[in-house]
Amino acid sequence: MIVKFIDYLRDRLKLVIRLCFGVLVLLVLYDALLLDKSYAHTAAEKLPGFWSLFGFIACILLIVFAKLYGYLGIQTREDYYDR
Repeated sequence: MIVKFIDYLRDRLKLVIRLCFGVLVLLVLYDALLLDKSYAHTAAEKLPGFWSLFGFIACILLIVFAKLYGYLGIQTREDYYDR
């Protein structure tokens, strides 16, 4: 069942990407228009969409560092133990 769902999403990748961007835009609009910023602790928190942007950049950095870490030593050749 999960495999069918993943295949369904893969077949409609452009739609999934558009939906994700739509949700991101809605979150930024909610943050900019409806959220009370009077209790913000720093100046950065008063910027519209700060936490959405912060989370997006943090996610990208985690992926990049995980791939880099994998290439530096965790991933080895398939015949590593055959020698």
